[in-house]
Amino acid sequence: DVVKLFKKEMNLEKVGHCGTLDPFAEGVLVLCTGKKTKDIQKFMKYEKEYIATISLGNETDTLDSTGVIIKSKKNISFTLLQIKKILKKYEGNIYQIPPYFSALKFYGIRLYEYARKGIYIRKKARKVHIKKISFLDFNKNNLSIYIKCEKGTYIRSLARDIAYDLNTYGYLTKLTRIAVGPFNKENSLLSGDIL
Repeated sequence: DVVKLFKKEMNLEKVGHCGTLDPFAEGVLVLCTGKKTKDIQKFMKYEKEYIATISLGNETDTLDSTGVIIKSKKNISFTLLQIKKILKKYEGNIYQIPPYFSALKFYGIRLYEYARKGIYIRKKARKVHIKKISFLDFNKNNLSIYIKCEKGTYIRSLARDIAYDLNTYGYLTKLTRIAVGPFNKENSLLSGDIL
């Protein structure tokens, strides 16, 4: 959607993006125009940084706030020390199962298209790399964390798995991509200023 709007507003022929953002998310989206579209794969390899807020106690089918609650657990309790210890285990190479609602393809059709029809395709766990993950805040069952990761990491899956390790359920209520390699909020254009 952003690419289409940008292309139209700026009257450009060739525009491409360097990694999508989930519809509910916000933050840095790198676009390439003209001859630079040939460099998209190079930019896709940049590390990405996120601030994520996980609501603990429920899980939605989409693993974010746009979905329907499918699992709940009352009476959840853990310490700050437990949270920090669990977060630490996610640094480095980990395996994660992509969300049912994702842009990955199965027989040429995106998973979210199946999921919207009530068909849930479970993909095999994939190896991803998380360079850094750290605790930011915990308030009223909302856990905020910082993540620096490589291409292919699903933050929604990470939220689900962290919640499981805390013996509960969880889904993302907020996700902000604060950087893609050298591109960040400070050196980016605000979409409202150009679209």
